[in-house]
Amino acid sequence: MKNPLGWDLLETSVNSSIRGLSPVTSNIVWASGSGGIWLRTLDGGVTWDSGIIDGLDSVDFRDIEGLDAATAVAVSAGQPAVIYKTKDGGITWEKKFQGSEKDFFDGMVFHKNHGFVIGDVVDGLWRIIYTKDFGETWIISETSPKGKIGSGSFAASGSGILVNEDDLWFISGGEESKLFYSPDRGFHWSEFSTPIIQGEPSQGAFSLTLIDQNVLFAVGGDFMEENSKVKNAMISLDKGKSWSLPEGNPPSGYRSGVTYYPFHHWLISVGPNGSDFSKNGGHDWERFSDVGFHAVFLDKSQSSIWASGPDGKIARLKF
Repeated sequence: MKNPLGWDLLETSVNSSIRGLSPVTSNIVWASGSGGIWLRTLDGGVTWDSGIIDGLDSVDFRDIEGLDAATAVAVSAGQPAVIYKTKDGGITWEKKFQGSEKDFFDGMVFHKNHGFVIGDVVDGLWRIIYTKDFGETWIISETSPKGKIGSGSFAASGSGILVNEDDLWFISGGEESKLFYSPDRGFHWSEFSTPIIQGEPSQGAFSLTLIDQNVLFAVGGDFMEENSKVKNAMISLDKGKSWSLPEGNPPSGYRSGVTYYPFHHWLISVGPNGSDFSKNGGHDWERFSDVGFHAVFLDKSQSSIWASGPDGKIARLKF
């Protein structure tokens, strides 16, 4: 079985911190980040279009969802917490949702026309906002789970929330790193404890990925201790109801992003000190790059893997 050969670093001509990443195909990729920046390539990263969303050059758009070559939805973390959509390849952006001063959005996920945004706890409830029309209109959920004041999910890579058909998951971090699961797209919720490192504001699970319809993998750690391997990954075989730590060698530090590549049965994880891969379902990890990233995603056609990070960094996996 072949191994990843590293990353092909691409020239984007921006220097923003890029946490929003959405590869649609191996050629079409959207990205977003600090300074209000958005990016798009239609040729596999050879050239990039870029700009600032609605002039918001002080806003950090920490997640983006590319729906096709012309259409994308971008969400900012806070100050202000907003959701924007473009239908013309980024030339113009229309505001679709304006959060309150209390809102801080952590990540967004889409399944066909349905989209979900997870935000930190507001007034005792996790803030969940959803759309049923490709992001045209957004509704605050009235059935979101209860949460402690000050609880949140990490807005490090937009991958603390996950959807598969009717199943919806998100994971919290900090004082408690819990997995929240809904079998019916957010109407009913259950919460489950996890064994990943937690208890401090910098600790917990940061990213979720799906290996199959029942098996989930999560990575995280402590972003203040980027080289620590202590309880920085975990696996669930039952849709998140129970979790265990990997049996073998863990990822080589704090990890903010993880994705699964079905073709090679690889898990790929990224963090500030480098990248690791596993070819046995996450039980043993091997470092293959010292380049640091925030986020990593498989494209929707399942043919390529992309990563984004600080200083305008975007890369494509080589193998």
